[in-house]
Formats: sequence, C-alpha cells, structure tokens
Amino acid sequence: MRAWQVERRKRTRHLIELGGLVVKACVVDLTGDDRAIILGALLWMADKLQSDQGERARELWAAMGKQAFEADPATPQGDRSNCSSSSSLMHDDGMSAE
Repeated sequence: MRAWQVERRKRTRHLIELGGLVVKACVVDLTGDDRAIILGALLWMADKLQSDQGERARELWAAMGKQAFEADPATPQGDRSNCSSSSSLMHDDGMSAE
C-alpha cells in the first residue's frame, strides 16, 4: 500500500470518528440532521474557544465529555436514550449551570 493511501485511510477513519461523536451527542437527532444548524453550532463553539472564556469552556466541555464516555463508553447504534441528559447541564451560553 502506498503512503498516500495509508494517510487517506487515517484521515477517513478520523473523520468517521468525529462524525460518530456528533451522533453520540444526539446532535443529528436534535437538529433534524440540519447541516446549517450543526455547522452554526460548531462555529459558535469555535468562537467560544477563541474568546476570553475559551479556557473555561475547554475545561467544562472536556469534563462533560469524559463524564459521558465514562457513563456510556459504547452507546449501541440507534440507542438515543441518553439524549435528554446532557442539555440539562448547560445554560444557553453553553457554560455550566453550577
């Protein structure tokens, strides 16, 4: 196998894994698979990370993600029973309710 093929497969796997996170977080279901909403939310997240609140957001979101992985490391495909729990932890600005 050629080096470019290996790199392409690595990139493809990486993109698939990132897409899996979008599904695991129920973003696809909650947005009705609206790509504009998903992109807008990702752009909002990027803006937040670049702001003066970036470090706080990074720490909060990392903790939430770790908690979600520990609670349900391998959600079976099609099981969206965990979709209602994550939104209750955040304010409208995406920061902790605590």
